[in-house]
Amino acid sequence: MDRDNKIIKTSVFGILVNVLLVAFKGFVGFLANSVAVILDAVNNLSDALSSVITIIGTKLSGKKPDKKHPYGHGRIEYITSVIIAVIVLIAGITALYESVLKIITPTEPTFEVYSLVIIAVAVVVKFLFGSYVRREGKKLNSQTLVASGTDALFDSVLSFATLVSALLAFFFGWNIEGYLGAAISLFILRAGIGILTETLSSIIGTRADKDLTDALKDAVNAFPEVIGTYDLTLHNYGPNKIIGSVHIEVDENMTAKEIHKLSRTISADIYMKFGIILTVGVYASAEEEGEILEIKNELNEMIASSEDILQMHGFYADKETKTVTFDIVVDFAADAEEVKNRVIAALSEKHKDYRFAVVLDSDFSD
Repeated sequence: MDRDNKIIKTSVFGILVNVLLVAFKGFVGFLANSVAVILDAVNNLSDALSSVITIIGTKLSGKKPDKKHPYGHGRIEYITSVIIAVIVLIAGITALYESVLKIITPTEPTFEVYSLVIIAVAVVVKFLFGSYVRREGKKLNSQTLVASGTDALFDSVLSFATLVSALLAFFFGWNIEGYLGAAISLFILRAGIGILTETLSSIIGTRADKDLTDALKDAVNAFPEVIGTYDLTLHNYGPNKIIGSVHIEVDENMTAKEIHKLSRTISADIYMKFGIILTVGVYASAEEEGEILEIKNELNEMIASSEDILQMHGFYADKETKTVTFDIVVDFAADAEEVKNRVIAALSEKHKDYRFAVVLDSDFSD
């Protein structure tokens, strides 16, 4: 809630900034009887739309979970980021279109002193505002705020280009407004595509941040009963809600009561430290000897010599049924099924009395 409130406050500030710019430009435009300045004021009014969309998205994403959406509505934030990215793209396309027209049919630019003052004020205000919103967006992990701040920053860059063009035309007679506008509009389009791509990747699901996964594993491994931590998986249901699971390796002689207490303690500790809801699964670990130890050593040698297999864990042998189970993490570039079958075939050929059950894991966090 504190994060949502900060996002909303930043967005309300954005609306106020744009409304003040509208009032300032509109007032000067009417005094000077300038349609161009009045239209520029209307453009700032449309810029406030990004902040309104951010507020609506934040409010909707903060709704409590319901029967249809048991994991909450946090991913709505990503949808609002897509909308703002589209606004940025439209601004870039519009700027490019107008710039190309000025290149094809150049007109002699005419700027009054008051219009240059307005542009200069807009550049400073928009730059400071855009930088502030982007900074807050990164601090709050809000792609929507970052997108909104980027929109404001590029608006200031376009205004700055107009100011530079005006000064060059005034002092040297150089009319480069169209070329400068076209170049900047391409950067705007690139930024819009970047925002859109990043947001869509978040919706599809991306690899968890390595610093976060390392910190989580370290926190779990800090418990003395934990021999190893594997299969960490994190699901993002919005920037502020992560649900995941992890397997821990523990001594096979631990009782159900001890395992229950350990897993609950780990889940509570992770939630307190990271705000992540983590389900804890268990692998049993036993002292291997005889043929079982031989199998494990052969398996380790096989993995060490293979470029396709990144890791093996969860090794356990049931001596009564002569079943050996373990998980392998296979590189995404390899054919996982082919690798698994190759490992099973190699072990089965030397140890015909044993059955090998191999689980394929994905490289989610390493």
